[in-house]
Amino acid sequence: MRAVIQRTFETALFVDGKEISRIPSGLTVFLAVCRGDTEEQADYFARKLSNLRVFRDENGKMNKSIRDAGGEILLVSQFSLAGTLGKGTGNRPDFGHAELPDRARELYERVIGKLREEGLTVKTGVFGAHMYIEQKQDGPLSFIFEC
Repeated sequence: MRAVIQRTFETALFVDGKEISRIPSGLTVFLAVCRGDTEEQADYFARKLSNLRVFRDENGKMNKSIRDAGGEILLVSQFSLAGTLGKGTGNRPDFGHAELPDRARELYERVIGKLREEGLTVKTGVFGAHMYIEQKQDGPLSFIFEC
């Protein structure tokens, strides 16, 4: 699994001009499921994300998790994060490391379910759709996660 995790003030997601999801403040997460990823990796990612301390405490230090901060998560499936831009392969990305759609959807939905089991508010994009995303980043603060 590979993800880009961004702390945001607000994010809105649209498909075909229609707003599908919006979160006030929290985490906007772009997630790619890679070939061979497992349920255990999905569970680990959900635990890591729910406990990730990237929100400021009363002293301005990043000591609060999404749960502590009271934010929401927008989890967006983004298969292109599984792409590589390797040497000698030309100028086109190689998406051969992305998982097949049915399996990718299964693990994406597993992450969503695990986060919701933790009591977190999770909103989503539309799996496989072309999405338009507007966001106001906080920081900006972005992390790349791989497992």
